[in-house]
Amino acid sequence: MNIKQAKEEIKNTIKAYLQKDSYGNYKIPIVRQRPVLLIGAPGIGKTAIMEQIARECGIGIVAYTITHHTRQSAIGLPFIRQKIYGGKEYSVTEYTMSEIIASVYEKIESTGLSEGILFIDEINCVSETLAPAMLQFLQNKTFGTHQVPEGWLIAAAGNPPEYNKSVREFDIVTLDRVKKIEVIEDFTIWKEYAYKQSIHGAILSYLEIKKDHFYVVETTVDGKHFVTARGWEDLSRMMEAYEELDIAVNEGVIYQYVQHRAIAKDFANYLDLYYKYQNDYHVEEILQGHISKNALKKLSSASFDEKLSVMGLLLSRLGENFKQVYSMDLFVTALHGVLTQMKPLFLSEEASCNEILLQAIKEQTQLLQQQKTANLLEPLEIQSRMLLLEALEQYQKNINEKNIQNGLIGFESIKESFSASVTQRKEKIEETSEYLNNAFLFLEQAFGENQEIVIFITELTSNPYSVQFINENGSEKYYHYNKSLLFEERHKDILQQIDSVSGMLDTLHLD
Repeated sequence: MNIKQAKEEIKNTIKAYLQKDSYGNYKIPIVRQRPVLLIGAPGIGKTAIMEQIARECGIGIVAYTITHHTRQSAIGLPFIRQKIYGGKEYSVTEYTMSEIIASVYEKIESTGLSEGILFIDEINCVSETLAPAMLQFLQNKTFGTHQVPEGWLIAAAGNPPEYNKSVREFDIVTLDRVKKIEVIEDFTIWKEYAYKQSIHGAILSYLEIKKDHFYVVETTVDGKHFVTARGWEDLSRMMEAYEELDIAVNEGVIYQYVQHRAIAKDFANYLDLYYKYQNDYHVEEILQGHISKNALKKLSSASFDEKLSVMGLLLSRLGENFKQVYSMDLFVTALHGVLTQMKPLFLSEEASCNEILLQAIKEQTQLLQQQKTANLLEPLEIQSRMLLLEALEQYQKNINEKNIQNGLIGFESIKESFSASVTQRKEKIEETSEYLNNAFLFLEQAFGENQEIVIFITELTSNPYSVQFINENGSEKYYHYNKSLLFEERHKDILQQIDSVSGMLDTLHLD
């Protein structure tokens, strides 16, 4: 199954394992709660989905890469304890608590989350001395003599033998005690994640043309050559940093992440064209409604991959706005919730405006730290909560500067500032709606109601931020084309064309 299907399957497993009866006992006994064993190629997101699952299920997570551990750190250190058996005293070897088990208890203490996931990565690549302990761990849910706490699901991940020479095959006895899930790479599924993570537009539009370059592992006489999802994501971050610093992203930089010479060279050539299209088409002007006849003429007669690249530029720029609106929504919603809780305190006049705000800042700071420690927040949620704290601190500063003592007057002052935040959000929504409409107008004039509009609609539907924006704010053009075009059938035809173009480009660039 693909990584998205695996994620849903693991979430369902967690829900089943954590289900309790009326007496508070787990309905599936601990002994029958099989560890989940994810087997899949490196770099496809096995670790990432475990973190997402923990956040979405509201439980803790402790993650270890087991190849970094020795037998001693995994099962604990031996020590001698005196015990009496049958009236005689004996020296008995016992073990300190495993570092891994201790980390679970520390996570429980620091977060207050009594249920969670203990995730062990690269479990089938352990050393010979540690292998028996790993088998015991999977079979009995123990490290050494110490049990994994009740309520904590064991999940493990490993690579198939073809990707790692040090892989150890599990025997049938072990496999019969785990819930094995095999995961395969899937560009379409990864693209949903990529939009959410704001992967560079050049990478997304390139891989839309060259889907077979998304994940490649080859062994030749010159060694291994590979490209992984992790490599594309890390390259995206470096490209963004280089662009901000005005440093060129050349083939050498690309090869550091895309470790396949032919694909790195091909992407470097494509990236040059992508930057050229940025200069030629002036995307920002198009989105603002300034559509030049030269740009329309050039695009309407352009090659198919150039059309895809320009649409990628439009989607990438629109994606920035969609994400900003989502972030502002999180901030305004969270701030409104806090202010609603604070309102009775301001009206009661039992405390000063300054004291009320200081207490709110303290509580929100503690809550943010606790939820960050528990890994319960997405990056944008953390950002919105930081903005919330900044807003509360600014409210407190303004009230002190104006020396406001009366609670009613103080709350009215805060409401005025909050209204300004709501207005900023509204203006960003209006700007984004205008940009989206202008993008449609540009594509209409360049292509008419043809396949390119179908691709544009498809990509908007793949981006969770654009989907949420359109669901909440609407888009007449989107609804029109989504309804009037034979979406599914046309999309299949386009995918075939892209694959055809991809084959031709392979011949041109990779020979």
